[in-house]
Amino acid sequence: MERLVRSKSPTRPAAFGAGAIIGALGGLIGLGGAEFRLPLLIGYFRFAALEAVILNKAMSLVVVATALPFRASAVPLADVAGEWPIIVNLLAGSLLGAWLGAGWATQLKSENLYKIIAILLVGIAIVLVFGHDAASSGSPFFNGPILIASGIAAGLVIGIVASLLGVAGGELLIPTLVLLFGADIKLAGSLSLAVSLPTMLVGFTRYSRDQSFSVLGKNKFFVLIMAMGSMLGTFIGGRLLGLVPNGVLLPALAVILFVSAWKVWTHK
Repeated sequence: MERLVRSKSPTRPAAFGAGAIIGALGGLIGLGGAEFRLPLLIGYFRFAALEAVILNKAMSLVVVATALPFRASAVPLADVAGEWPIIVNLLAGSLLGAWLGAGWATQLKSENLYKIIAILLVGIAIVLVFGHDAASSGSPFFNGPILIASGIAAGLVIGIVASLLGVAGGELLIPTLVLLFGADIKLAGSLSLAVSLPTMLVGFTRYSRDQSFSVLGKNKFFVLIMAMGSMLGTFIGGRLLGLVPNGVLLPALAVILFVSAWKVWTHK
């Protein structure tokens, strides 16, 4: 199994710097940056596919857990709690999806997991370009049982993708909340965090049953330092929000994901 390359290079400063840069990219578009962190864990830091996903999941948990209270000044937690039917609707599918996705990831051969990760990165790149700037209609796309069924189905898919990549799933949750439930884009960001946290905890619990989970204990300082860099970067990216037009930023980030997907696909 592949391991982190040990060399004379300053691994910990590199982990902090990489986390900060990726966190800033995520902060600029309202995400945790996990989709950009994963290819780096595989390509630069040389973790095996499953180990990289587990590490990414751990750092995503830290970022999401701190992001929700950080956003409370702009989106009060009472407003988030007031939308509990939407949260429960999505969780009904995402919790199951997270468990299934993590289970599949632990059973896949590394070369197959690399291919799946690459395909999902391409899918996220497409969603970033075409779905992230979606405008809310102010009302749900469906009503009644159809809306509930659609929410469960969407949550199931998002939970699977989030577990397979080790991401929070905000890149898929936010467009879903805006387009399907008619949520305001600012509120959708906090609602996505409220859905992501328990979803990731379920996936994390499932991964803990696999022997690859030991990668966290063996690299705990690496995880801590990169997580700290990610949180700092996310904070900086949030402060820089609006300086770069989304019409330029989102296509540029999509290109990064396409290149990353190709590198992961061809990774050996």
